[in-house]
Amino acid sequence: MIFSVERSALLDTVSKLQRAVGAKTSMPVLEGIFISARQGCLTLISYNLEIGMKKEIYAKCDEEGDIVINARLLADILRRLNGTQVEISADDRLNCHIKCGGATFDIMGMAAIDYPEMPAVEDGVSVKLGAEILSEMVKGTSFAAAQTEGAKPILTGINFSFTGGVMQLVAIDGYRLAIRKQKVNIENELSFTVTSRAVLEAVKLIENQSEDITVSVGDRLISFEIEGYCFISRLLEGEFVNYQKTIPQEHQQRVVINTRELIDIIERVSLLISESFSTPLRCYFNELNVVFTCATAMGRATETFNTKLEGESFEIGLNSRYLLEALRAAEAETVQILFNGPNAGVLIVPADGDEFKYMIMPMRLK
Repeated sequence: MIFSVERSALLDTVSKLQRAVGAKTSMPVLEGIFISARQGCLTLISYNLEIGMKKEIYAKCDEEGDIVINARLLADILRRLNGTQVEISADDRLNCHIKCGGATFDIMGMAAIDYPEMPAVEDGVSVKLGAEILSEMVKGTSFAAAQTEGAKPILTGINFSFTGGVMQLVAIDGYRLAIRKQKVNIENELSFTVTSRAVLEAVKLIENQSEDITVSVGDRLISFEIEGYCFISRLLEGEFVNYQKTIPQEHQQRVVINTRELIDIIERVSLLISESFSTPLRCYFNELNVVFTCATAMGRATETFNTKLEGESFEIGLNSRYLLEALRAAEAETVQILFNGPNAGVLIVPADGDEFKYMIMPMRLK
């Protein structure tokens, strides 16, 4: 195999494909990138048996062939070379020769025949989504998905549903809930759940927010066509959580608050909260204001914020990080915060409309 290719194009592709490379795996070949050289085309694939990525770029091919090269090593070499064109060749013994400018590297490759075939979505349903819409909705919900599988792997996912021209994304981890809605020009009725990690990696490929993304959904797989990349992931099996029954239908207390001002206050008061232990942010709401207090072994912080409360005064404990992540994801100038006393879930919704809904469960106050 002998080919030459623009170094910057190859480096950009390898850097992105690294995200789907296996880490500390018992199969060293999964730590590599599969490279197939054909006349005028270089196909690169990374696949860790959970997610996979494929991209084709232009290359001058003098001798066709396939090889697998360790992704981290290849990226490090390409990043430090200073020429514009890089030539890579490999012989039958998998000796790989990399030349660029005055620099040369001789490294060992891995047999392409040992690399697992990346699956493709077959007989799936395809829809087109605006890149900006998908990116905003994923970032607005993914933080609420569970970070570890635990007893319910389905909680690590984001549930997508398309009904009546409305796309809805939902994530829930047992302590909080995130819902985003958006009208779309899609008639298909669809529902599926994919890991939040996979969708976040997919939207990282988006560079042109004005482009459309093709999403294909099969029985077990989903693929995203983004910026010339094909990104695939397994779908999560099983029914998604029946989250509707956890959302309060009525509220006893309500405040309308400027989002940016509230974020600033919570960030200040929670400076004393360490990630190593969970300390609630104590919030006392009365008719004229809300008093935020945080007391830890490091000290105590208090700040008063003027706001009008509808309903009876009460005190509630909240996880400051959960509250901050929901407020930031709202991306609205003002929000409504709805309460049902100190022991029920707290809802954050738009001042007008229903494009998002965030719920946080309270923490017990001592």
